[in-house]
Amino acid sequence: MVHIDAEIGHSARVAATIGSVPEFDDKLALLERDLVTQGERVLELCTRSVECYFDLDVERAKAVVASDDEIDRADVEIERRSVPLLGLGVKDEHRIREVLTIVKVNNELERIADAGVVVAEHVIEQGPMKERVPATFRVMANSVLGVLRDAVRSLAKKDARLARQVLLFDDTIERFKKEIMLHAQEQVALGHFSVQFAFRLMAVVKALERIADNCTNICEQVIYLRSGLIVRHRPEGWSEPEAPNA
Repeated sequence: MVHIDAEIGHSARVAATIGSVPEFDDKLALLERDLVTQGERVLELCTRSVECYFDLDVERAKAVVASDDEIDRADVEIERRSVPLLGLGVKDEHRIREVLTIVKVNNELERIADAGVVVAEHVIEQGPMKERVPATFRVMANSVLGVLRDAVRSLAKKDARLARQVLLFDDTIERFKKEIMLHAQEQVALGHFSVQFAFRLMAVVKALERIADNCTNICEQVIYLRSGLIVRHRPEGWSEPEAPNA
């Protein structure tokens, strides 16, 4: 078994022995900072999106949708600045891995924001409804926001251990989704939920599940960046970090 702590230490020692490339390193540091800012921006959007769904607040939902323009702009800007770094002639594998990680994580953050917008759009489209979301949905939504917060934090700190903890919460989100789907089906059968409300509830639940899935993708990248190890999701759960050729 390859231990993640040992691999992180090895990667750090290797990076320290390689000469600095000032232009590359300065631009990389700025990109990393801007990526974390983008993560915080996406977390804010998703938090406001969930809150307006709880409250069925159409005006706040419209503001959430409008705020996605800034995230899209930052997404394009980060990618535009990342690609030229690969042409600066840096041969250090770890530094190249950092650039590729930025590009991949940037893409995941944009997808998370899109899912948050989906939640807000359902608030706008459905208007006032007499039904209220089940308690389990509130627990799931708050849990997903917690997963997103920790994924952004693991990215900011390059914390592979925190990233690993996020992965281990993935199955809990899946159980919440199944419980809510079953509950909605039962409530429709009993006449307590309209078909329209149940349909929109399921669409929102799936959007939240996508947010959690994209968070696990970010955390996989954090683990790989820090240790050179990968994790795999299997039927029995997440594997231990292992070498790519394992």
